[in-house]
Amino acid sequence: MARRTTKKRRLTIMVSSTVYGIEDLLDQVYAVLTRFGYEVWMSHRGTVTVNSNDHPFESSLKAVDECDLFLGLITPQYGSGVAKGEISITHQEFIRAIEKNKPRWFLAHEYVVFARLLLRGLGYQTQEQRDAITDFKRAGALDDLRVVGMYEAATRDGVKFADRTGSWVQKFSSLDDAMLFTTAQFHRYQEIETFLHNNLQDPTVVKSAVEARSRGK
Repeated sequence: MARRTTKKRRLTIMVSSTVYGIEDLLDQVYAVLTRFGYEVWMSHRGTVTVNSNDHPFESSLKAVDECDLFLGLITPQYGSGVAKGEISITHQEFIRAIEKNKPRWFLAHEYVVFARLLLRGLGYQTQEQRDAITDFKRAGALDDLRVVGMYEAATRDGVKFADRTGSWVQKFSSLDDAMLFTTAQFHRYQEIETFLHNNLQDPTVVKSAVEARSRGK
């Protein structure tokens, strides 16, 4: 009787971002992560499981809940998936990953980082203050000031410094910058897999261990 073999489950990584203007970047991120051995969940590539009975937002948030790792890209475009009175679905995914304490990494375009510094220098230090800017006009460089809020969520702005774990956000200005960071962080698939399996019940330990390994410590 032939012995039955069980296919080993690959680690899943959720890539969360808007799509407009960064299609090439998303395609390259998908390709390199797949080559490293991950199962990549990315709406741009249609690999996020969608339940026909769920709202699309619910499917995206379920994917965040179920993924092993989370990679968020913050760009000058806030995204079109915004219900009235709510933040965008990408913004919601970021917050959900943080709330679930997922092992997570973030990339932020330099325009977003600069915009935050500029606005803070002008006295707009909170999202509420930025929301009060009624004469802001969408521009090619930045289409919505809430992208700054996404950056602050990722950096855990407002949390006491000593408690601000999982807050590293890598600035990028080009596709090459973003791919260098992605490659450096995720190329050690087997090491990440081992730490996840050994520390499955403690996300904090997982996050610290993966980051240390990624930095070569």
